[in-house]
Amino acid sequence: MNFNEYQTRARTTAMYPDRDHNYIYPTLGLVGEAGELANKVKKICRDHGGVLDEAQTQTIAEELGDVLWYASNLASELKLPLDEVATRNLEKLASRKVRGTLHGSGDHR
Repeated sequence: MNFNEYQTRARTTAMYPDRDHNYIYPTLGLVGEAGELANKVKKICRDHGGVLDEAQTQTIAEELGDVLWYASNLASELKLPLDEVATRNLEKLASRKVRGTLHGSGDHR
């Protein structure tokens, strides 16, 4: 499956207020799911010394799927093909690598 196919299929399960005119809902969902993911990782660090077992790995995979779903639906709200978003991100990172600016801060390095 490619990103655009995922985006199309994810969109069929997007049931939220004012769909197709509501970038706020998937943005807030994305942040919420990212927070859930971070909290699960934090507890693995705290309770298991950062060592993952198969069950924890699967739990993380489920949370990553939720993050992906919200990112995909945010892209849909913004009329951005997810393949294009992914490609542009890799191009940006490749450019930073070539220029030696992967490390550091700021959006425009």
